[in-house]
Amino acid sequence: MTSAAEDEIALFLRRLRWLVLGALGLWVVWLLAPILTPFVVALMLAWLGDPLVDRLEARGRSRNTAVVLVFVLMILLLALALLILVPMIQRQIVTLVAVLPQGQEWLLGKALPWIEQKTGVEILAWLEPERLFEWMRSHWQQAGGVASTFFGYLSRSGFAMVAWVVNLALLPILAYYFLRDWDRLVERVASMIPRNHIGTVSRLARESDEVLGAFIRGQIVVMIALGLVYALGLSLVGLKLGLLIGLVAGLISFIPYLGATTGVVLAVLAALVQAQGFDLKLLVLVGVVFTVGQLLESYVLTPRIVGDKIGLHPVAVIFAVMAGGQLFGFLGMLLALPAAAVINVLLRYAHERYRQSELYAGHGPTIVLPPSHEEPAADMGIVPKDADPQ
Repeated sequence: MTSAAEDEIALFLRRLRWLVLGALGLWVVWLLAPILTPFVVALMLAWLGDPLVDRLEARGRSRNTAVVLVFVLMILLLALALLILVPMIQRQIVTLVAVLPQGQEWLLGKALPWIEQKTGVEILAWLEPERLFEWMRSHWQQAGGVASTFFGYLSRSGFAMVAWVVNLALLPILAYYFLRDWDRLVERVASMIPRNHIGTVSRLARESDEVLGAFIRGQIVVMIALGLVYALGLSLVGLKLGLLIGLVAGLISFIPYLGATTGVVLAVLAALVQAQGFDLKLLVLVGVVFTVGQLLESYVLTPRIVGDKIGLHPVAVIFAVMAGGQLFGFLGMLLALPAAAVINVLLRYAHERYRQSELYAGHGPTIVLPPSHEEPAADMGIVPKDADPQ
């Protein structure tokens, strides 16, 4: 066996080893996903706050003092947001509870009869109590299974609620320690990287940090701005639940088109219930609010605040969020966009290496095309790979 063949086999085995280690790491993350969420959120908060800590250190503050100042600033901002939002959301929930009987009356008295008239499908008959009881008697086994599943879900939800409370209590503690020891964590990770790859890994880490920092900070600003635009716009046009719907639409706008689509659907339903029918003026005004919001996002907010920092197509963003949620639940959705941004940086690097490789350039002669497709084919020549095409 030649030395070149042995080198190829050794390279293949090294790559296979890293592939197995990566698959093992993903499997461990999948197993620990339920308890990793507070750690990941705290790590992201520490990553977002570290640049400000470094600036305070550069001005002569100690690391501990800078961390305490930034940590207190984060808590004050969160407390201010809660003081402003909680009373507003509480009033919106009270309004929602008040309009529920009105919505039920409109649904059963107008909407469903209109649908039955237009489609010929009986819907109200299936909602009669006698028919529901008869259906449950004829399907009591299935109903019992559904009931046990439902109560089991409630039981699991109770434990999940306790877990969420524990995670919220752990979050500030973890964020503080991650923020304090951030530089040590980075140094320890860097010390584990093979020395012959430290330059490449440092470059990719720097590019990923720039992409993620600009994107996440910019996206947070865009989400807040869109939430304010939608909430104020819907409230001004007279929609009673406009504030709640606008905030929800703004907060989920990090997924392209999902925030606006969800907001439009909820706002249209709320407008129909509020008007007890088809109010053309209110529906048009709702459409105007979301149209203005989308124009601001597409031509003002995203280009100037976020730019093309993440470099992902909207379809890729939607796929990343859905795939992350399917594989790792809420933790996967949380990590979907950062992971997609890092993968995009790695793909750009792989494309760069591919363009420089022999696999792309090939070993045969290079075909030199004429400057324009209108010139005759006789002008096309074939030159050796190492020759100068000029």
